[in-house]
Amino acid sequence: MTSVPQLTDRLIKRGDGWQIGWDAGAAEFCGLVGDNHWAFELTRSELGDFCRLVEQLADTLQAIATELMAEERIACEAETETLWLEAEGFADRYTLHLILQTGRRCEAHWNETAARELTTAARTIRIFSGLL
Repeated sequence: MTSVPQLTDRLIKRGDGWQIGWDAGAAEFCGLVGDNHWAFELTRSELGDFCRLVEQLADTLQAIATELMAEERIACEAETETLWLEAEGFADRYTLHLILQTGRRCEAHWNETAARELTTAARTIRIFSGLL
């Protein structure tokens, strides 16, 4: 008899142009990121890095916003051993670009609307999954 994970062991959040998920019962790839047409799985470490860096980049853009003119765009990037992430645009609307630097070598891009919602969802996933 196989064990079925409890509802609280899984979470997937989706919106227009983005998705992010967590499955505590998965053997290796417990995370998921993507959009409406594609997705790839992430390890716990990769998902933790993704969620943490998305939040750091959003906070950095907010902090820098007071130093920029209204029409001035900015690009910020952050990197760990597992992934590289860039936020580009304005403090309140930016795109996200991800390159997974581990064996699978995946790449992803989210538009401004999707990136804003994905950033909010990543904070939820990070708290829910215990990836603090």
